[in-house]
Amino acid sequence: MNGLASSEDRNALLQEARDLRLSQRIPEALAALARLEALHPRFSRLYQERGHCHVLRGDAPAAIEALREAVDLNPTLPASWDMLEQLYRMLGDATQAAVAAQHLATLRQLPSEVVVANSLFADGDLGPAEEVIRAYLRKDGGNVGALRLLARICNDRDARDEAESLLESVLERARDYHAARLDYAMLLLQQQKHLQARQQAEHLLRHDPDNRDYLKQYGAACVGLGDHEPVINLYERLLADLPRSGTEVADLRLWRANALKVTGRQQEAIVDYHAALAARRDYGVAWFSLANLKTYRFTDDEIAAMRAAATRPDIQEMDRIYLCFALGKALEDRGDYPSSWAYYARGNVLRRADSGYRPDVAESCVLRLKRTFTAQFFAARAGWGVDDPAPIFVLGLPRSGSTLIEQILASHSFVEGTQELTEIGQYAAELCGADPDCGLPLHPEALQRLTAEDVRMLGERFLAETRTYRRLGRPFFIDKMPNNFWHIGLIHLILPRSIIIDVRREPMACCFSNFKQLFGTSNQLFTYGIDDIGRYYRAYLDLMRHWDDVLPGRVLRMQYEDVVEDFEGSVRHMLAHGALPFEPGCLTFHETKRSVRTPSSEQVRQPIGREGLVQWRNYAPWLGGLRDMLGDALTGYRN
Repeated sequence: MNGLASSEDRNALLQEARDLRLSQRIPEALAALARLEALHPRFSRLYQERGHCHVLRGDAPAAIEALREAVDLNPTLPASWDMLEQLYRMLGDATQAAVAAQHLATLRQLPSEVVVANSLFADGDLGPAEEVIRAYLRKDGGNVGALRLLARICNDRDARDEAESLLESVLERARDYHAARLDYAMLLLQQQKHLQARQQAEHLLRHDPDNRDYLKQYGAACVGLGDHEPVINLYERLLADLPRSGTEVADLRLWRANALKVTGRQQEAIVDYHAALAARRDYGVAWFSLANLKTYRFTDDEIAAMRAAATRPDIQEMDRIYLCFALGKALEDRGDYPSSWAYYARGNVLRRADSGYRPDVAESCVLRLKRTFTAQFFAARAGWGVDDPAPIFVLGLPRSGSTLIEQILASHSFVEGTQELTEIGQYAAELCGADPDCGLPLHPEALQRLTAEDVRMLGERFLAETRTYRRLGRPFFIDKMPNNFWHIGLIHLILPRSIIIDVRREPMACCFSNFKQLFGTSNQLFTYGIDDIGRYYRAYLDLMRHWDDVLPGRVLRMQYEDVVEDFEGSVRHMLAHGALPFEPGCLTFHETKRSVRTPSSEQVRQPIGREGLVQWRNYAPWLGGLRDMLGDALTGYRN
């Protein structure tokens, strides 16, 4: 159902309930509102209408409860505040009556169009809200509240460049408009502009150092920059200062646990994950985070609790997905592979249904890249870019062993590990456009129009923008973004002396490892279907062979199985490729103390093992379709 139809149906149900109330058929009106709530639980006006019904029934406490729900969802409902004031006065609660009266007075001071647009926005009616507020701004273009609202609308419909421009305009007019500055900080964070987001949070904290929303924004920006140590104490501080709800306790415990995990303090992280679950037992992401440690083993009671939560009809869909993947891992660890597969498969089906991923997009992107990045293209641009050898790009498919290679290199005294940096993908999107579902470049031919100066400036921009992640002063640093294999042509163009390492894993092991891994909400969407994964692996091989053809010798391939079988020889070969002297510390990579953010964070803190080579075989009965889709890639993946 599209958004317009959903909105029309929602409003029709609301009108039905209103007509029933006006006809004094209150039980039927409440029944209609219950049906509406089941479909649209965050629709503020249904709760306002329920408040009207309870007033007619003479049930003041029920009316207040409904109206409080309405204004919590949508503070711009004058009728709700008006009724709340009257109800509180009737019950003798002068304090709450005064609060409601103040809200009502504030709304009455605002232009009616701004109130209407705010109310529409709060209920998710972006199109009508935008229409109303743009019409108002044509009369009063300097109204900073209206401009902020338009920015929020633009952000929600993914017009983030316009939203950013609007908020910058607001802050130029009203430097102390703190709500707009918080919006701006949150927008910067969404766009992976972590340093700027933290600067905005610091500005807000200078005004109000104890503001919980500002502190959370600061913490999120720190995490984006890889600064996990400060947020451990920050979240502890927020927990000590009377969190507002059990949900907030669960979130803070989860975030603190994540930071502890990244910094290698696993046992403390487990304590906080359990504390998050104590605050909210059906918190799917906390259950999954325990499973995602890869080393945690669930008890019988924990598995029973997860199974019960996963079957509840009222649980949020994302919680159910997290629980399915957590149960898949828990049962895999117990050797119950049929049940484990059932949960992995269910989790993937649920996640795939909401992803919008189309496998033909990746295959078409490979063809466009091959047409653009020819040997002649690179020959005509020889000598372009920035002559700096500092970046080391570790790339390939997810779950291929790239975190292991990163950890080995980051154990060298000349090399700093950072994280999966997003800059290269951001530049590709700016220059080529990006598919709205999976972010792959749409028009790589646009790079043919770049001048030598454009290319040099882009290389310098990368070095400048990634400097904030480099804190140890080492001559080399790692960008371990797997998806950069799509952008090897761009990387070579702007940074021709950088080191590029493709980490490759046997296809069945790699593809199954991706199938059983739940990634971030918008990352690696190809991993939620067996056919999708197989087609993506083939597209990856096709593109990597092209890079080898047009840039012979440019990319070092590290075969995961070879690293396992001849560890020291592989390490020496990799270091020699980068002209790095051999250091024994690279062989004891698991002892290196550093932050690791990927799903392999706990695995690379242990000596290398052979488990990853054969785990997929436990699921061979269900992987026939994957073998068929991979075809000759099963034998040709080393070529």
